Amino acid sequence: MAVGVEVVTSSASAGVALRGAPPARTPHELASLLRAAGMPEAGLRSTAMWLVSGRRESPHTRAAYVRDLSWWVSWCAAQRCVPAAATTAAADLYIAVLKESGLARATIGRRIAAVSSWYTYLLREQCAAINPFEGAERPRLDAHASRTRGLSREQVAAVLGHAADHESARTYALLWLMFATAGRISSILDARIEQLGQDRGHQVLDLAVKGGRVKRFAIPPAALAAVQCYLEERGDPREGLLFVSRTGRRLTQSYAWKLVNRVARAAGVPHAISPHSFRHSAITIALGDGRPLHVVQDFAGHADPRTTRRYDRARDSLDRSPAYELAASVTPERDGDAPLRR
Repeated sequence: MAVGVEVVTSSASAGVALRGAPPARTPHELASLLRAAGMPEAGLRSTAMWLVSGRRESPHTRAAYVRDLSWWVSWCAAQRCVPAAATTAAADLYIAVLKESGLARATIGRRIAAVSSWYTYLLREQCAAINPFEGAERPRLDAHASRTRGLSREQVAAVLGHAADHESARTYALLWLMFATAGRISSILDARIEQLGQDRGHQVLDLAVKGGRVKRFAIPPAALAAVQCYLEERGDPREGLLFVSRTGRRLTQSYAWKLVNRVARAAGVPHAISPHSFRHSAITIALGDGRPLHVVQDFAGHADPRTTRRYDRARDSLDRSPAYELAASVTPERDGDAPLRR
């Protein structure tokens, strides 16, 4: 990057945090940010409509768009730039600052996509002159890479076994559903008791998934038994959230992150994981067992089979790595000990 550009981006990012806690988490907080940035009332009304339309019907999707848009609005306010009148130069500078901040490429791409979608809607409502992000260069993503660390079949069994012996019925049921459904943690934490049922002899659970859709998941007997034991402890409620805190509130994703890491460490897993690790593991184990790609794609809820293939490639790259044989071929024998082999 040229020195002149470095100076511009550094000054543009001075005093503006583009990572950490988002400037807004709710539509109300976003509206306050927009007002502070000089957004006209017509733009505020259009933003409210944008948030409840299209792919943003799901509460979690809507919240994600609020967070991603709030970063741009906050940055505009710091630059004394009214968002409705932002230029392509301002958008390009914002993207450069995002890259300078060290954010992951996927995060940068998602933030740009959210803001561009917002401007497209504002244009339709005649609340913005242009979409400054139209045609902007977005970070190229590696379709083969994933930061998620999965668990082996043995590690999943160890985590579930530890939870069965040492954790609460709620924790055991939650971990079972995370693995058995390969569901996203947001969907599982939103699950409701009345969404449990039967379909042609299968025990099922209907979960809200990406795009505001509802997907029906088969619940295997072991997972169902864990859920039923947990509900029995709660007095067999017939409706309401499936997983709640002691005070009856919805569990948070941050709680789930801390929970899975604590239980995994206690079960002997040596690396940090996330709730998504259970989804990742379920998909890769199913593929490793030889289940057809289209079956696993449906199980995972992937709209594009290429997404499922990414899990398959990631699994193969480790399982078929020549590193084990290469290392074994050069490892010296010491004092009569055989070289370590896979």
